[in-house]
Amino acid sequence: MNSAETFITDAPIAPQQNVAEPQGQSLRGSVEQAMENYFQHLDGQSVSNVYEMVLAEVEAPLLEVVLKYTRHNQTRAAQVLGLNRGTLRKKLKQYGLL
Repeated sequence: MNSAETFITDAPIAPQQNVAEPQGQSLRGSVEQAMENYFQHLDGQSVSNVYEMVLAEVEAPLLEVVLKYTRHNQTRAAQVLGLNRGTLRKKLKQYGLL
């Protein structure tokens, strides 16, 4: 690993403030809008396990983006996510990302 790679992977991750969101909408707003849309289009069908469905829909792309950001360094990805490395590996296997 060269010094540039060391610098990038070892750099502290600071939360960005006022990051431009796609179409000016926050992540929270996007989720809220998606959930409202989901419930509006149920047409009276019963629904269950919404929490698990939403987690699966959000967690997989979250893991993919963080892995890309950390150049697939699982230890660093676990730190960025605030997870134990073993938990990260379990989740990566769960979503077929390992």
